[in-house]
Amino acid sequence: MSRALWFLIETLGSLLATACLLRAAAMRFQLPPRNPVSQFVIAITDWLVRPLRKVLAPSRGNDWASLAAAVLIALALGLVWAVMFARGSDPKFIAVIPLAVFWLVKWAIYLVMGLVLLHAVLSWVNPQAPVAPTIEQLTRPFLAPLRRVVPLIGGVDLSPLILIVIAQVLLTLFESLFFSLVAAA
Repeated sequence: MSRALWFLIETLGSLLATACLLRAAAMRFQLPPRNPVSQFVIAITDWLVRPLRKVLAPSRGNDWASLAAAVLIALALGLVWAVMFARGSDPKFIAVIPLAVFWLVKWAIYLVMGLVLLHAVLSWVNPQAPVAPTIEQLTRPFLAPLRRVVPLIGGVDLSPLILIVIAQVLLTLFESLFFSLVAAA
């Protein structure tokens, strides 16, 4: 029962934190606030980001309140995990911060992978979709360096595939490093 409950809590927390990261990316990459992605992300996260914005104002294109919201969600998930899986002993609160960092990096990598995958699918299926320019603007900073190095092959841009492979390798290396550090502790 606790595994199923944890799955639901982790899924909801991950989706909300990823939406906060996407909101921060939207501001960083200067997305217009009236596009469908921005409107959706703002609608989902505004209840959490708006109060934080009173303390953490945006500066130089960085949405510190959205990033802080993602961090708070990761820390809250870490606390819930520590309490739920204490196994009869004292909760391991020392694991909360490393877990939060691990989840934030994992969510950011998954966000990039998801956006790049969506961009690639839209470019093949419906490049004129209303959301396509927004996804292009979000993925351009990640794909542009690869596009300078990787040539088109038969008119096909392989940079999204290469970026997804690189992101997956980074995620695998980060997970191995994290779990080896946890095992050593």
